[in-house]
Amino acid sequence: MLPLLATQNQTWAVDLLGFGFTDRPKEIKISPSAIAIHLYSFWKTLISQPVILIGASMGGAAAIDFTLTYPQAVKKLVLIDSAGFSAGSAMGKFMFPPLGYLATQFLRHPKVRSSISRTAYKDRNLASLDAQLCAALHLNMPGWNNAIISFTKSGGYSSFKDKLAQITQSTLILWGENDKILGIADAKKFKQSIVHSQLIWLKDCGHVPHLEQPLLTAQYIFQFASS
Repeated sequence: MLPLLATQNQTWAVDLLGFGFTDRPKEIKISPSAIAIHLYSFWKTLISQPVILIGASMGGAAAIDFTLTYPQAVKKLVLIDSAGFSAGSAMGKFMFPPLGYLATQFLRHPKVRSSISRTAYKDRNLASLDAQLCAALHLNMPGWNNAIISFTKSGGYSSFKDKLAQITQSTLILWGENDKILGIADAKKFKQSIVHSQLIWLKDCGHVPHLEQPLLTAQYIFQFASS
């Protein structure tokens, strides 16, 4: 959606610390707090004014955490099929050698990634080989295995449900009606918990409406940004 959003607003796409194409120094422990500090440093250095913060899936949990930790940096919040209402995985306690390595090797297996990709879309034809190859590029980054193990051992993102009432920013919740990754129940719970929020359901979309229907998703964000 970056080229769409950038037609009307200065737009930044940021890889979270330990994910995407960021460096993964061994001495840095990857955790939600480290991700928030990294994101704040990026914001302070290059933007330094309140932003409309958009987070999808786990990025939604990161956006919620950032909004709660640095509310002065966030003007409005957009959550797209967001994690962060229900508790995260308890896999961290099993992330010791060699299980940590085996777990990451399982996650990078082509058949596993293909299955996750197909499940994320309503229209499974969009889970093309090209899409899967693009989604796997970050697996070749140095330190990928160790960063995932470090993040998982930290506990990852837990439930924010008891803190959501602290979010005072206007919030747009976009949710695919056919989300098979997180389901649809949390969408209504986010709406009930965040005071100044609106929920919009996206038809014929799974867990990734920003990929399945980017034009429509961008349109809703534009309307929200200008309201």
